[in-house]
Amino acid sequence: MASPSTELEVGERTVRISNPDRVYFPDLGVTKLDLARYYVAVGDGIVRALRERPCMLHRYPDGLAGEKIYQKRLPKGAPEWVQTARVAFPSGRVADELCVTELASVIWAVQMSTVEFHPWHSRRADVERPDELRIDLDPQPGTGLAEAKQVAAVVHEVLAELGAVGWPKTSGSRGIHVYVRIRPRSGFREVR
Repeated sequence: MASPSTELEVGERTVRISNPDRVYFPDLGVTKLDLARYYVAVGDGIVRALRERPCMLHRYPDGLAGEKIYQKRLPKGAPEWVQTARVAFPSGRVADELCVTELASVIWAVQMSTVEFHPWHSRRADVERPDELRIDLDPQPGTGLAEAKQVAAVVHEVLAELGAVGWPKTSGSRGIHVYVRIRPRSGFREVR
């Protein structure tokens, strides 16, 4: 027997969502379809954040209570309109990762059980030269979000002195990432 499914119209695409009632966030009762609809609701923002960036996917086929799968390569069976970016790793291996160019590709990734998107600091046109510096403020044991906010305020002051602007974003349950746009002139090692 085929699993239950529904379809979402996303721009000019129709994206099939299998098992739409599968619970992804057990504490809240949020389903796969709820998550897809959420991403549709915040579509402009999520596409702006991910556009043209290779993305590693964190997939949870059984919801957050189940196993997390780190997916670097685009899963098999992707529609032809889902685009990729080829990336190389220090090991010499390469992968074709999801490259968001439209909201439908985000919703397709949700169909594939993706809950988290982890975009590269660079764009598809030049994956070896980051256009974004990310300052990762991960609280150490005994500290939390309040302390990360204090450090983020200092980061803001230092960036202002340098004539740069940082955009804070929560990371996990206790951390903060500060995103700073930069010109894509240097490689990852130099940017770090």
